[in-house]
Formats: sequence, structure tokens, C-alpha cells
Amino acid sequence: MKPVAIFKHAATEGPGYFATYLDRNRVPWQVIDIGAGEPVPADPRAYSGLAFMGGPMSVNDELPWIGPMLHLIRHAVDADVPLLGHCLGGQLISKAMGGVVSRNAVKEIGWGDVSVADSTEAQRWFGHATPSFTSFHWHGETFTLPAGASRVLTNQYCVNQAFSFGKHLGMQCHIEMTAEMIDSWCASGANEINRSKSPAVQPVEVIKNESMQLLESLHRVADGVYSRWIAGLSG
Repeated sequence: MKPVAIFKHAATEGPGYFATYLDRNRVPWQVIDIGAGEPVPADPRAYSGLAFMGGPMSVNDELPWIGPMLHLIRHAVDADVPLLGHCLGGQLISKAMGGVVSRNAVKEIGWGDVSVADSTEAQRWFGHATPSFTSFHWHGETFTLPAGASRVLTNQYCVNQAFSFGKHLGMQCHIEMTAEMIDSWCASGANEINRSKSPAVQPVEVIKNESMQLLESLHRVADGVYSRWIAGLSG
């Protein structure tokens, strides 16, 4: 089986629990470290699926890899290679497919509930987590739905928390979190948290305390989502 390509855009934004899930299910994977200067692959058909992780940058930034990444995503859709986007990754998929990425009304950082949409498409991806679950968030921007996509997750602070079309899923929230990633993000992002006046930003101590209670249930949600996604992997 061809590996899943996992795109890493920043040093602190690894595959996290997603890699744990793939290993448990004997799905080969390969990290492509865009943040360290690795080039964007030309042909998505070299992989069974493409997964995009988060990052502190915006898809609207003038970075040399943004254009090639958007082209790769469009090529993957044409080639029926499944896409999976986490936060920045979801924004990349949205923009590549004609959506718009812009500033969200408020910044979301920490644990917060998301609701599963009342639709067949939402049930297909998140039926095991209905009617809502607590996910992890760290974003200040949001995406619109690409043409033909369905909203599958929402919440009070960000109306588009996830969308899907066919084999493809783009999320604003983070279901890939591990305790190590949360500790790392809280350390590197402490100043951002302290400066924020958003009602959707939690203090570091609250984030860490809730992590001990919520990570296990988030992993169960991730298991269901990732199981649905790998069922569509190409050969």
C-alpha cells in the first residue's frame, strides 16, 4: 500500500494521535516537513491519501509553498486521492477548492464543544459522536464551505468547524491532539493566550486540567473519523 502523506507546516505541529491511529491500523505514512523546507510533491497519486496538519501561518500569507500546495490539493481531488485537513489543513483545502479564508469573529484556544450537523453527510463522519463532543481549538481564522461541500460540524464561536465532500474532510478544530502537543502549544503560545480578550480562549491551567479529562474521549472521536477516512484510501 502506498503511504499516507502527512504535511507538517511547523515544528510544533506534528501528526500527533493521527500517526498513532495509522500505526495501530498498519497504514504506512510519511511526514513531508514543509516547515523545514521539504518540497511539495508534484503528484498526489504517489500516496494513498494526503493529510494536512496545522500551523501558525495563514493560507493567505505569501509563502512559497502555498501555491504549489493548493495545486496539489486540486490535483488530488481530480485524481480521487482522499484529503484530510486539520485546522490550517482544512483552510488549505477550502481555499484550493474555491473557498475563502478570513479572520474569525473571535479567537478560539482550548477546549470547546462542537455540534454535529443534522444531516446524512455529518452522520457519515461523526455519527459516533452525536449530538456533540468537546474538541480542541487553536485558531483565529475560519473558512467558507467550498462549492459542493457540506457543513458537518459547527459551534457558537465558529459556524464552519468542519466540511466534507466525497472522500474529503476539512476541519477547523483539532482532533489529533496528544498531551505532549498540548503542553508544547501552551508553552509556545502562552503569550498569545495571556494577551487575548476572547471569550473562547481558556487560560493555560484550564487547558491542561481539562486535557486530563477530555483527551481520551477526543481520541475515541478521532478513531471514528480516521476509520471513515482510511476506508477511502487509494491503493
